Amino acid sequence: MAGRPYDLRHAAVSLWLNSGVPAPDVAERAGHSVDVLLRVYAKCVDGQREIANQRIAEALTA
Repeated sequence: MAGRPYDLRHAAVSLWLNSGVPAPDVAERAGHSVDVLLRVYAKCVDGQREIANQRIAEALTA
């Protein structure tokens, strides 16, 4: 289990971001501004480039 309560919070925020929850929603749930959220957790968002590219392509062809 987590070593500190903060570790659980960090894991939850990372999970939400990597699950595709929009950053403003995650920031609100975590009690952060979007700026702070992205500064602290940007390294946690990994492997989403292909998903983002697909969403952009779909939006352009809609």
